[in-house]
Amino acid sequence: MSTDSWINETLYPDWGQRFRSVRELARVRSAFQDIVVFESASHGRVMVLDGVIQITEADEFVYQEMLTHVPLLAHGAARDVLIIGAGDGGVLRRVLQHPTVRRAVMVEIDGEVIRLAKQFLPDIAGGAWSDARAEVAIGDGIDYVRRAPDVCFDVIIVDSTDPIGVGEVLFTDAFYRNCARILTSRGVIVNQCGVPFMQADELRETSVRRRRAFGHVTAYVAAVPTYVGGFMALGWAAKDASLAATPVEILRQRAASGGIIGTTQYWTPEIHAGAFNLPPYIARHLGSASE
Repeated sequence: MSTDSWINETLYPDWGQRFRSVRELARVRSAFQDIVVFESASHGRVMVLDGVIQITEADEFVYQEMLTHVPLLAHGAARDVLIIGAGDGGVLRRVLQHPTVRRAVMVEIDGEVIRLAKQFLPDIAGGAWSDARAEVAIGDGIDYVRRAPDVCFDVIIVDSTDPIGVGEVLFTDAFYRNCARILTSRGVIVNQCGVPFMQADELRETSVRRRRAFGHVTAYVAAVPTYVGGFMALGWAAKDASLAATPVEILRQRAASGGIIGTTQYWTPEIHAGAFNLPPYIARHLGSASE
């Protein structure tokens, strides 16, 4: 039985968005958060964590492609990739598109997110869950990074909630120091830093913290319709500053040889390179090395 209702996002106290829900598919209180999955009238199936829209079937490709293909194609030869969070499996699927990857370790703290994504959002991960290169663990990403041996990953992708509640501990000095320790000499870490128009503090504070552990810190942007407020910022920290300036033709060659060209709906070599050219209202929140 379907009964239309409206789902209101509660991320901001004074501004928001709402979706017409055709059918509620799941409502679960896990050990960490409230999880709702519903069928929307406009965006396909939607997952909500603690009242905040996390992913919709209609536009997930923007966020997932930019969070994954940008660091992997900038690196060019990533073999070992660590994913923290990303329980819907979309980042894992796109990491595994890259033939250079021999191991993709995904650490998600909330097993209920994975269970519900497998049940109600299966197309987002596709066959990634059963790929032999995937190692999926239910656990604390902070603890995993702290215990991991030195220089064991080429790329770290942090797909977390905002730095409140469950996600808060993923944005500390100690976390970034450990990430730097376990990354290779050309290693890079990316993580979502919110929508700067509404969440400038998030980009500012995490940039300062990343700068204490990495030689090169910047951000790039993606326009994700359901992350309202304009561009979303994706934080970038690397040991090698040249990675963020990889030329378009090199990106195109890598994407073509890796079979990525033709599979994306948002990422292109030109979008990739241009995404690091930040509007001043965003760039000013990156801080400086002296902070």
